[in-house]
Amino acid sequence: MTVQNRVAPAEPGDPGFVAPDPDPPLTDDTVPYLPRGVRLAHDRVRDMRVLLAPERAIQLVAIGDAILSALDGRTLGRIVADLAAAYGAPRDQIDADVRAFLQGLIDRRMVFVRLP
Repeated sequence: MTVQNRVAPAEPGDPGFVAPDPDPPLTDDTVPYLPRGVRLAHDRVRDMRVLLAPERAIQLVAIGDAILSALDGRTLGRIVADLAAAYGAPRDQIDADVRAFLQGLIDRRMVFVRLP
């Protein structure tokens, strides 16, 4: 009979433990997405687009809706390039606006990001 030594995964307090980053930085390669329980919807009573989350709702203007509608598995870099082309705006300006908008929603836990 062979006995294998198993090493338990490092835990907080163990030497060398490195916690995973709960909020990876927004880079061109990150993929932003709406977490479970958060969705885009149309409020028929007020005739506007909203972002719905448990116990919360945010009214969206057209560009916010366009950004969130693009969260379909594309990388942040691809989303920025597509929006810059669609709106005929400078990529740098779109990039800064998209990152600021998404970071605000990440801080509120209404958008998550993953690394590819």
